[in-house]
Amino acid sequence: MNKWGKRALLLLAAAMLLVVSACGNSEKKSGNETNTGAAATAAEQTDALKITLGNEKSLEGKKIALVMQFNQGTFSAQYIAGVEEQVKNFGGTVQVFVSDNDLAKMASNLDSAINGGFDAILTDHGTPEALQAGVKKAVDKGIPVVSFDADLNIPGVTVLQQDDQKMAELTLNQLKADIGGKGNIVKIWVAGFAPMERRQIAYKSFLEANPDIKEIAAFGDANNAALNAQTQMEAILKQNPEKGSISAVWASWDEFAKGATRAIQQAGRNEIKVYGIDMSDEDLQLIQDKTGPWVASAAVDPKDIGRVQVRYLYQKLHGDKTEDKVVLNAVNVSRDQLPDEKINTAQLSSYVKEWGSNEQGIADWMVKSGGSAAK
Repeated sequence: MNKWGKRALLLLAAAMLLVVSACGNSEKKSGNETNTGAAATAAEQTDALKITLGNEKSLEGKKIALVMQFNQGTFSAQYIAGVEEQVKNFGGTVQVFVSDNDLAKMASNLDSAINGGFDAILTDHGTPEALQAGVKKAVDKGIPVVSFDADLNIPGVTVLQQDDQKMAELTLNQLKADIGGKGNIVKIWVAGFAPMERRQIAYKSFLEANPDIKEIAAFGDANNAALNAQTQMEAILKQNPEKGSISAVWASWDEFAKGATRAIQQAGRNEIKVYGIDMSDEDLQLIQDKTGPWVASAAVDPKDIGRVQVRYLYQKLHGDKTEDKVVLNAVNVSRDQLPDEKINTAQLSSYVKEWGSNEQGIADWMVKSGGSAAK
């Protein structure tokens, strides 16, 4: 072959390589565009309620302490993410104090936050006995405090809570409908937590109103909640091996529901349905599993809880008068509302009305992402 023939072959090979490369890049780009589109959808839903300080520059740079009784599971992780997101949008920073479900440690952490030069304090769960003295000390020192799920009654302190009785009613009413108004159920619940106590009120009323629905077992442990619930549910299943002997499990917390779900799945007893309270990405994946037992959960978006709590805290920093109690609106999320493809909680609002769109706590001086003053 002469040199011109060789050169032609080389040019042809190079052209083919360029085409293949271009096709490969085109496919890769197309894939990235798809992923970016999905991410954009989730981001748009999140950013739709992005709240900033606007012209309130004096509130930038605030140091916020978040004192938590416990930090377990994806619900807590998403709650923290909501707190951090909103504080960041307001130009501040957050330090999280985790107490490992030790109330004495929580009281000590609260004292550390009071003496640590923080501008404001958030608390998550806890009891009046553990928090009362510390929170009052903070208020006396002029440090604003907003609490979540703690039965505090201290002038100047805003307390957020979910509508716990409503959430219990939503899940129990679906349970009743699904099992035909009669059957044996298992309750997973633990005393000593304000939201649990409120949920128990609704549960007790439900059993009194529905005598054909019988509680055959009740248990619960807040430490390593999911694992303990799984272990104890396994024992209950062994005690009741016949299909039909248990119609449903009512779990007063999503960590309990996760444990019960895993035990039921491992035992091959998916005829038993699970109903929970609270919602995270992990929970949503389990509910979407059409072969699994967990079919519904009532909840407030955990990120929204964190966002709303921060908004009220910044209202206090701004000098606004805030409510003593704020009740967060909850929704029921049922499997039959959800699509076949897996979604996360950022996308849930496309399928469940009112999810992830909580505008509570937005003051008129705060600014939405669109650039207009919040009204």
